Amino acid sequence: MRLEKPRVEPLSNEQMDPELRNLFGAGRILNIFRTLAYHPKLAKRWLVFGNHVLAKSSLDPREREILILRVGWRCRSEYEFGQHTLIGRDSGLSDDEIARITRDPDTPGWSELERLLLVAADELVDDAFLSDATWKALSAHYNTQQLLDLVFTVGQYNLVSMALNSFGVQLDDGVPGFPKP
Repeated sequence: MRLEKPRVEPLSNEQMDPELRNLFGAGRILNIFRTLAYHPKLAKRWLVFGNHVLAKSSLDPREREILILRVGWRCRSEYEFGQHTLIGRDSGLSDDEIARITRDPDTPGWSELERLLLVAADELVDDAFLSDATWKALSAHYNTQQLLDLVFTVGQYNLVSMALNSFGVQLDDGVPGFPKP
């Protein structure tokens, strides 16, 4: 569910903790960061973990984005889905593939591993658990470190989706929402 206006109004540059403002850099600061800026200690610690999942994970970026987009879709987080539509494109996903992420995992066009990623995201969102069958199938493609990164990626973006939805973080300018049916 997307709120039409924020419950937590994003802070302006002047309202932010200067140290945190510097961490965000000189460019445009996204609404998610402007919202988390209300709690600098939390934001600083969360950024370390989020940076691992997004930039230092052992997962291939395209595969990581399939997971993140599926979580955003399943959690009905339009902000998350929109931001990662842009990142997914940069990671090699086509607009058709991004739209297909919103459909059944058995929809034609996915490789076996990509279909498994969609199934894994669904299982973790629904049950907070990977079934034995899914674990075994993923183990044919991934080592233990990659399996850990997979679970933590889904968990990270489930958490972020809950926060975005609950705080009413609005789409940033130029960011698409969900694909049109």
